[in-house]
Amino acid sequence: MTYNDIHEGIFLSRPNRFIAEVEVYEQVHKCHVKNTGRCKELLVPGAKVYVNRSDKMERVTKFDLISVWKEERLINMDSQAPNKVFLEYLKSGQHLRGITFIKPEAKYGNSRFDFYVEAEGPQSPGKRKIFIEIKGVTLEIGGAAFFPDAPTERGVRHLKELTRLSHEGYEAHVVFVIKMKGITHFSPNNTTHPAFGAALTLAKEAGVKVIALDCNVMPNSLVIDNPVSVIL
Repeated sequence: MTYNDIHEGIFLSRPNRFIAEVEVYEQVHKCHVKNTGRCKELLVPGAKVYVNRSDKMERVTKFDLISVWKEERLINMDSQAPNKVFLEYLKSGQHLRGITFIKPEAKYGNSRFDFYVEAEGPQSPGKRKIFIEIKGVTLEIGGAAFFPDAPTERGVRHLKELTRLSHEGYEAHVVFVIKMKGITHFSPNNTTHPAFGAALTLAKEAGVKVIALDCNVMPNSLVIDNPVSVIL
């Protein structure tokens, strides 16, 4: 995926979770933060960031905060990006072969999942029916990627729902889109939310596929690149 009007800036402050003050071309602008997570390790005063100018004239904030440099690593912060880049990845055939149907925001019972996919079975005439949940990852510690960066009961619920689907005979995938490069491995953040790590382990034991993928991050683009090893 690409952004069409990127500008370099300097992060100054974050008055609330939706707004950041960023210096762009020696002027201070209020920018929309496209990530409601804490991101305290990323949004530090003086950090170099990239913002995308909005083409919606009626908006109060004229820029969206897209990515930030953490030392030598550029990290995409756009919380809407993981689903978009994963859809591109799906359509490319790199995640699954023989796809015949893709439905984003698929509802099953009282639950909603990021994608429902049908694909040709490895031995016809079987049809693979797959529910996929996507999680965007921005937390890096010591070269490893971790999720979540804050407690997420919603995330735990998603894992339990995927586990139930696996028991019902569906394929179920949870995909961690790591929005950076140079990562040694991915692990659940058991320090911040041990319940998420426990639910992820139970999901894998039930047959849910746990997948981590890193990304090539440029100021104006984000593309899924390679699988990353998962350590639970």
